[in-house]
Amino acid sequence: MGISLIIPAKNEAATLKDILREALPLVDEIVVVDGNSADETADIARALGARVIRDSGRGKGEAVRLGIAEATQEYIVFMDADGSHDPRDIPRLVHALHGGLDLVIGSRIRGGSDEWSGSFGRFVRMMGSHLVLVAINYRWGIRLTDCQNGFRGIRTDVAKHLGLREDRFAIEQEMVMRALINRCKVGEIGCHEYERCAGSSKLNLFTVWPDILRTLLVLSLSPRR
Repeated sequence: MGISLIIPAKNEAATLKDILREALPLVDEIVVVDGNSADETADIARALGARVIRDSGRGKGEAVRLGIAEATQEYIVFMDADGSHDPRDIPRLVHALHGGLDLVIGSRIRGGSDEWSGSFGRFVRMMGSHLVLVAINYRWGIRLTDCQNGFRGIRTDVAKHLGLREDRFAIEQEMVMRALINRCKVGEIGCHEYERCAGSSKLNLFTVWPDILRTLLVLSLSPRR
């Protein structure tokens, strides 16, 4: 079961080293998609054996699409570079794929999250996530508990044929919806989300939700293939 780990990263030198060291024994290749970092993110990744490619600065969605194009193994796992995901959960995601799923999401509802409480911004993030989730569940008749977490696994052949287009943070919802449109088997396992270890989030709540709602509207009108 070959595993390609894809990590979009921008100015995450403070956390990336520990993530890579923990992940290296668990995967067959690591691709770090660097968003033109101003720190040592790319140098650290190369020094620890990761393949580094650069995006053109459009956003996380572009980084995910570039990572998919570079993946060479049977399965892809996506992980954020901020320390919020535990590399020890990678085998659990891949086990779910090997068991028959095409896309598996690390659910923060099932596993808990340190990032969804404590401030107004986190509350807005949580409520927005649930609204989008309810819409997806209703449209496709499923019972997911989390559609936004970036910590997820997917069969590489499926990922390469989804036709993803989003450039920014709507990429996670687009991946789920396009998988459902293509009648893929989508599921989830419980994975805990930890508070980022350093730096600040790149997510802008005032720009991300219009993107997500637009994507939801467009894809919800798409017929199943």
